Amino acid sequence: MAHGDPGVFTATALPEDPRLLPTVTSAFLGTRVFRDILHAAGVYSGAAGDTHRADVPSPLGLRMAAPGARSPAESFTLNTWTGTFSHTIQSPGYTATHQLYAHHSLVHLMASSITIRRLDGSTHPITVQLRSLFVPQSQDLDLRPGPDFQGAHYIYGQTLVPEVEGGPRPTVHMLWTPIPQSLTLGGEERERRWEFLTAVAGSEEEAKRSYSAGLSLAAAGSLHRSHVRAWAALRRGCSVELDGPLALRQALHGCLYYLLSAVPPRDSPGVLFHGISPGGLSNGTRGEDYWGHVFWDQDTWMFPNILLLYPEAARAILQYRIRTLEGARRNAREQGYEGAKFPWESAATGREVCPEEIYGAQEIHVTGDVLMAFEQYYCTTQDQKLFREDGGWELVEAVAQYWCSRMMWSEEEQLYHIRGVMPPDEYHSQVDNSAYTNAMARRSLNFATDMARDLLLPVPEEWEDRARKIKVPFDEERKYHPEYDGYTPGEPVKQADVVLLGFPLMHPMSAEVRRNDLEMYEPVTDPAGPAMTWSMFAVGWLELKELQRAWSQLEKCFSNIMEPFKVWVENSDGSGAVNFLTGMGGFLQVILFGFTGFRITRSSLLFDPAFPDDITKLKVSSVSYLGNKLEVTITREEITMEVTETSQDSPASPLEAVLESGQRFPLWEG
Repeated sequence: MAHGDPGVFTATALPEDPRLLPTVTSAFLGTRVFRDILHAAGVYSGAAGDTHRADVPSPLGLRMAAPGARSPAESFTLNTWTGTFSHTIQSPGYTATHQLYAHHSLVHLMASSITIRRLDGSTHPITVQLRSLFVPQSQDLDLRPGPDFQGAHYIYGQTLVPEVEGGPRPTVHMLWTPIPQSLTLGGEERERRWEFLTAVAGSEEEAKRSYSAGLSLAAAGSLHRSHVRAWAALRRGCSVELDGPLALRQALHGCLYYLLSAVPPRDSPGVLFHGISPGGLSNGTRGEDYWGHVFWDQDTWMFPNILLLYPEAARAILQYRIRTLEGARRNAREQGYEGAKFPWESAATGREVCPEEIYGAQEIHVTGDVLMAFEQYYCTTQDQKLFREDGGWELVEAVAQYWCSRMMWSEEEQLYHIRGVMPPDEYHSQVDNSAYTNAMARRSLNFATDMARDLLLPVPEEWEDRARKIKVPFDEERKYHPEYDGYTPGEPVKQADVVLLGFPLMHPMSAEVRRNDLEMYEPVTDPAGPAMTWSMFAVGWLELKELQRAWSQLEKCFSNIMEPFKVWVENSDGSGAVNFLTGMGGFLQVILFGFTGFRITRSSLLFDPAFPDDITKLKVSSVSYLGNKLEVTITREEITMEVTETSQDSPASPLEAVLESGQRFPLWEG
């Protein structure tokens, strides 16, 4: 790999702030490099608002030191192509390399290897010390030792406090290779590698199976290679390449690395998926990254990218929401409404676990955000099985019922109102008719109606009636959407809110109104607000072909990307969530939906590219649409689309590319 490789991040020193160290994560396990704890997906401890990811002590938090060497040359590298972090010590006569990764296909396994290699003809032993903070105890788990297994130590235990009274307390089983205080390369040896494995699972059987599988791969010398192969296949399948400024390409590869680390591998239908929190699985201990809870960040900000590149993983995210439907029904009942109200913050059960009551009570747009992810999935895949057999329809229906019961008829305006909410802009609460919330409710009801028809089910009349008659505030004089009833222009806003009506909501409006919304809210949006905001302004300006304005919004994201490992922070002052996948999701949407102009509609995937000046080419290797895979290459001169795979069971009619001129080009495989 050449030094200029945009997918390899190397540094000679680590950032001062340990939160900015890179994460190594699979769908089930995550840690930050050199940290003494790891987390297992779905394992939370603590009641209600206190529930947080349970800290599991991590044997992987070890660090090499060269004894006696006067400050040897050190380097630290995150390689996004191999999904591996490494630390190298370069001494006069040898190199020592420590590699760390979360195995992509064996999701219950994390591995660490240390290699010492002699560089000269010397014959003296070479020793490297290992510093480890590991102590086999936890503030969140009642851990006890079990018998050793195949040379590994074993501990297991339950979380201390269930999320809801009488609820489940998951058990964690961990096996790990004991860590010596030092490693020595014998005088007669040229090179040697030591493997340290950690297996974590919900059952003793799974932990042992994963540990054994890791041992036999390690014995064959192919443990790391098997991980790299699985990870590289994922990166290939989700490949996005740009010709443009280096910083933009590095940001792109960083975002793909951290976001794809969070999704389930292709061949793991048996492993339950537990959703993606704003800072991912590596973060979320008590007091950090919103305790590892799942928000609309997953469904609105991360999901669309995953759907376009990897629909099977998108389906797993939706199944997490289906599994928490009962909790959502209880939330609605407790607030006096029908149907299901998804929590502002969700953990294992779907019950509201936000520590502050106001968000759970008022920031209700999240329920529509969840349903919109289902709608986009259905439009992109036409997968009726999710809705007919796997619980999707019950969720759609419950959300529609919730919105109907949450509205009130206004005699005066002859429209339905939704009162007393907090919009996405959290600087305002207890407002009536949030434009975003109400437009989202309308979209939920329209989708529920369409879905019922596709499934040949009766459609309740009130769904269509309320969708038609819900108020979405609009100022006829200024031709823009006020954020809520009584919003006065110029009033400060925390983050992207009304601009989301244009994208992702695609609420019907003229280009003039779209422009007015952008111009009205851009200057009053808090510059210290969360990172995903600027990407949605960028998408808006790209829609209007205002390329410079789009670029200047996108550039604001770079102050949230921390060197040297391209870890995002939520707010540019460094506060908020770290490894902020939400911001990365927004950034990727600018590339995958903004630059391409892709829009997912009921009948088609629209495209209408627009590039800022510095970008000359964009290639997305496999866009998934209706079971087909498309390779899309866009340059300033032309667009090429090639079907690289067709689905076995999709209808016989091939895809067609339709131009504005009305010309149609059928797309067959190849």
